[in-house]
Amino acid sequence: MTDIRMTIPDLHAAYASGVSPTEVIGQVFARIAAARDPQIFITLAEQDAVLADAAALGPFDPAKPLWGIPFVVKDNIDVAGVPTTAACPAYAYTPDRDAFVVAQLRAAGAIYLGKTNLDQFATGLVGVRTPYGAPRNSIDPLIVPGGSSGGSGVAVGHGIVPLALGTDTAGSGRVPAALNNIVGLKPTLGALSATGVVPACRSIETISIFALTVSDAYAAYRVCCAYDAQDAFARHITAPALTAAAPAPVIGIPSPDSIRFLGDGVQAASFADAVDLLRAQGAVIRDIDFTPLYDVAHMLYEGAWVAERYTVIADLLARDPDAIHPVTRQIIRKAEDLSAADAFRGIYRLKELARAAEPLLDGIDMLCVPTIPRFHTVAELEADPVTPNSNFGTYTNFVNLLDMCGIAVPVPARSDGRPGSVTLLAKAGQDDRIAATALALEAAGGRRLGATDWPFVAPPAVEDASPAPVLRLAVCGAHMSGLPLNGQLTDRGAVFVRAARTSDAYRFYALAGGPPARPGLVRGAPGSGAAIAVELWDLPLTAVGGFLAGIPAPLGLGTIALDDGTTVQGFLCEATATQGATDITATGDWRSYLSAHAADAPA
Repeated sequence: MTDIRMTIPDLHAAYASGVSPTEVIGQVFARIAAARDPQIFITLAEQDAVLADAAALGPFDPAKPLWGIPFVVKDNIDVAGVPTTAACPAYAYTPDRDAFVVAQLRAAGAIYLGKTNLDQFATGLVGVRTPYGAPRNSIDPLIVPGGSSGGSGVAVGHGIVPLALGTDTAGSGRVPAALNNIVGLKPTLGALSATGVVPACRSIETISIFALTVSDAYAAYRVCCAYDAQDAFARHITAPALTAAAPAPVIGIPSPDSIRFLGDGVQAASFADAVDLLRAQGAVIRDIDFTPLYDVAHMLYEGAWVAERYTVIADLLARDPDAIHPVTRQIIRKAEDLSAADAFRGIYRLKELARAAEPLLDGIDMLCVPTIPRFHTVAELEADPVTPNSNFGTYTNFVNLLDMCGIAVPVPARSDGRPGSVTLLAKAGQDDRIAATALALEAAGGRRLGATDWPFVAPPAVEDASPAPVLRLAVCGAHMSGLPLNGQLTDRGAVFVRAARTSDAYRFYALAGGPPARPGLVRGAPGSGAAIAVELWDLPLTAVGGFLAGIPAPLGLGTIALDDGTTVQGFLCEATATQGATDITATGDWRSYLSAHAADAPA
């Protein structure tokens, strides 16, 4: 097998041609060995276990958007049965279930590979504040890897995997992208569930996504963007298909008297070239005084938000302070001298600064900033562990405090060969728009993907036309992916959207008869049943009639309430058909029932 580029389109093309996921996993582990950097991972899955997961996928299923796509997870995000350390061995615990977002990726066919290294408790932008030994930058080992999601950024930079999860409070999902020549997508706050994540600043952080290309990062974002009612900070955010950017966007950049490169003239030239690319694409560029935004950025490590970090580790800090990295301990312990009044003063001050920034941003579609103002080496961090870290946050620290979304995107390499990177920022909910603008930026020049020799190849043209009308359909049994009747959906052009669960108003039954074995979903009063696992599929309206004609009694289509408060159409069962059926409500999942009752499973 030739070396396959680690992008979703390349892997899916390989699978369609007959390459197996087990062959791809072999390449993944070969690339891990070639990187010669064991510090990338805190926990790496055994190759045999990953091969078994790959083999269990069965035949290539194009309906699953991430089928056969390997991914890694920052080690402050839960994976069932794998220790979560947050880069602190004394804090470690082993969860019994996946984080919500990890479960979404797996349901879409992605293959988990390992847990990556990070700045301890996600406190840092440098990637070297870890007791596990710092991973090396994938481009140049003399440069810091970036943090706090350093291991995730380096793994993607080496082309080990196409996708990696990070988290982002102060820029941890963007700085490693700039330093490793990759894409870092920082979603709108609340778009991705925080269930199963060790928080840093819970109120202003999000899971982030690293990828080699914008389209790959956004594809993963669409899979992960599902409302989680169990997350108190979750928001109803939609993730539409990536379409062409609006014509002539107005883009704000730091004004000449407020822009900061901290002495790095090469970085200044690289940013000017990127702005010229935006102009050439039709953007209207407007200079903005960034002083109020810098003032907001300064607040992230003051008052309320240091105290928020303190809440996560207060017990450990009191019990075993030496278990915490010295720099991390120094930063977070500032909270011990703060009062509740200090926290409120900080919140009030943020509101004042945000209001002061509003006139500057009025009429702006998005901002474009250097992702980092300058590069820093490992040696510089050893001499001064704080100042370089603060420098990296120049254009990142204010973003979550102001509830903005962002995407760090590679631009042509700097004149000294180091990677170029800018970040596009916009108001909450504009994730698709900045991603569409980023597509043209990443296509400029002849860049390579991460630290690999793979040339960037532009994906197919983005969609300009409105999509054909569809019926969103919930299925809970034999029509689910990989089960006997799924072809009745895929043959009619249905597209998998995501895994979901019903509200707790449903009873679930294994009906008599078959093959194939079928379940029945019966609606009752709220709280009378359980949340049942379903898959959501978009079925073209033109195909609905033929599909309905093949549905046998006692099943039919009706309105199903989901646990996020929304409703969709889906399979419901007549209550009379439950006589003689087996109540399997407690399992909550047809696949789990089939697994536990192999004799009933379809051949």
